[in-house]
Amino acid sequence: MSKRLRSSEVCADCSVPAAVDIGTVAERHKSTGNTDLRSKKDPRWASVNRGVLICDECCSVHRSLGRHSSQVRHLTHTPWPATQLQMVQTLYGNGANSIWEHSLLDPASIMSGKRKANPQDKVHPNKAEFIRAKYQMLAFVHRMPCREEDSVTAKDLSKQLHSSVRTGNLETCLRLLSLGAQANFFHPEKGNTPLHVAAKAGQILQAELLTVYGADPGAPDASGKTPIDCARQAGHQDLADRLVEIQYELTDRLAFYLCGRKPDHKSGQHFIIPQMADSSLDLSELAKAAKKKLQSLSNHLFEELAMDVYDEVDRRETDAVWLATQNHSTLVTETTVVPFLPVNPEYSSTRNQGRQKLARFNAHEFATLVIDILSDAKRRQLGSSVSSPKENVELILKNIGSRHGSESQDNDQPDYDSVASDEDTELEPSSVKTNRAKSVDSDLSDGPITVQEFMEVKNALTASEAKIHQLMKVNSNLSDELRLMQKKASKLEKQSSMPDSDYDNTPNDSELDDTGCNRKGKLRTSGWHGEGSIPELEQDPEAEPDSTLPSTEDVIRKTEQITKNIQELLRAAQEDKHDSFIPCSERIHIAVTEMAALFPKKPRSEMVRTSLRLLTSSAYRLQSECKKTLPVESGPDADMQLVTQQVIQCAYDIAKAAKQLVTITTKENSN
Repeated sequence: MSKRLRSSEVCADCSVPAAVDIGTVAERHKSTGNTDLRSKKDPRWASVNRGVLICDECCSVHRSLGRHSSQVRHLTHTPWPATQLQMVQTLYGNGANSIWEHSLLDPASIMSGKRKANPQDKVHPNKAEFIRAKYQMLAFVHRMPCREEDSVTAKDLSKQLHSSVRTGNLETCLRLLSLGAQANFFHPEKGNTPLHVAAKAGQILQAELLTVYGADPGAPDASGKTPIDCARQAGHQDLADRLVEIQYELTDRLAFYLCGRKPDHKSGQHFIIPQMADSSLDLSELAKAAKKKLQSLSNHLFEELAMDVYDEVDRRETDAVWLATQNHSTLVTETTVVPFLPVNPEYSSTRNQGRQKLARFNAHEFATLVIDILSDAKRRQLGSSVSSPKENVELILKNIGSRHGSESQDNDQPDYDSVASDEDTELEPSSVKTNRAKSVDSDLSDGPITVQEFMEVKNALTASEAKIHQLMKVNSNLSDELRLMQKKASKLEKQSSMPDSDYDNTPNDSELDDTGCNRKGKLRTSGWHGEGSIPELEQDPEAEPDSTLPSTEDVIRKTEQITKNIQELLRAAQEDKHDSFIPCSERIHIAVTEMAALFPKKPRSEMVRTSLRLLTSSAYRLQSECKKTLPVESGPDADMQLVTQQVIQCAYDIAKAAKQLVTITTKENSN
């Protein structure tokens, strides 16, 4: 990756400069634990999963995106694990921001109307639109040339990640993760995950990055060893200790939120269960019923609930930091307010509604919920019966509301207001389980156990793990077969539904190579139908190659027309105006057809043929994606978030092809 030199740190999104670099902050943190070096004008926030620094204004937009898009932490008012801060420092210093702004680094991006926000821009809509496009839609991230085999591409990327984590090149691994590599990928040949590899190699910063993206320190490899075991056997005790902390991060943070202490994992203490100072308030029938329902949840639903509460704790703590660091004029503006958890499009509407209702819990109600979750998490971990834990208890002062002043909300909802119900069983994708409830080692210090019982459990565990790995292999094979069948079915469906025209936009199996890209093709010799069909390539041995090209001025004029229509489409996408997709796609289709008509039916140049193929096929795909915004009479509606991403990608492919044709004609006509 190219590294951009900078004289001082700047906001990754609007380029506001900083007076103190993050390296100085890291050194002060390492030596004294204090990071309070920056002024209020500096970029004082970091997006941990993006590896960038951001200013207050841009941070307000990041917070509105949600933790699934950007995990923000204050550099001076938030406690940082030293190695996590070092990871952000390394990524930022090595130019991680260029991963998220890849296409903006191309000087030709000015032609398409894309530009970076600047300090003088207003937060809304200028900075907000840019930040959402950059991090939520990943509009500027480098895309793989072929996307027809997304599952195969993700598997290849995950294998590259598996190989890369043994080195110290953090930005390479972040780029692979941004393209779709899976942090929990289980390598079928190697028999382990990327975190196992990083642990063995002692790459603690790689381990930090992987766990931010959801890697599980408790996941076993083919021999039953966890990454923690691998780190200890390789002599990396500091890394092993850090992985244990990450493994218990969810329960540790919930406990710290209430009592300001975390368990001492090195001494074998993995849970602290606080207790309310006035526990009589918890004895209502409603509270008892809520606690009983919590204990009856399946492990999966309990894990979802725990992660939702973790996100709410993060929102409340970040709110407290925000209130402490902003001036009064900033606080009164509605643009900086995040009153409840933002919607996560990967979750069901029921779960999102429950997550947002957590903001209605007052300090006492929310503390009660947190304590119940901590108690039940320990019970489930140890396999104990339902009881009231008495050990490792700390009293919580009644003025807990003053410690977290931002959490005072309308008190009109009961405890446990359908945060996770039995009907809400949608699985959460691994790409967004960034602070998941980790699997943890058994805490044997709470009770005696005989050697015979231990060996029985160990043998049963070994047999279960062998069975699990066998089932994983069978599942992997079945998944591969299913993807192939789905691909064939999709091709047949497209061929049967596509209009009869002189140009066929769906390549058959003979036109695909191993990577899913189109092979070389030839243009038809018959005339074009114009509007309603898009020219494509087909074998025609009788046609004669034509080396003539249109004038550069004509091509540029048509490209400008296409670019203008694409800009209108992108604005509609950023403003969620889905009803504008189809009219915009039709105008783009007409402009593409007119531009393609400038060229001969069988260009001699392979580059021209390739660019025309990309131009026309992308325009057809754009129309198909935009039609998905129409309401469906029967069946569920399309996922608008996914449709929007696909629409944006098609638009950028069209712009890319048009740019290539301008470059080719300019070069050829000047010779």
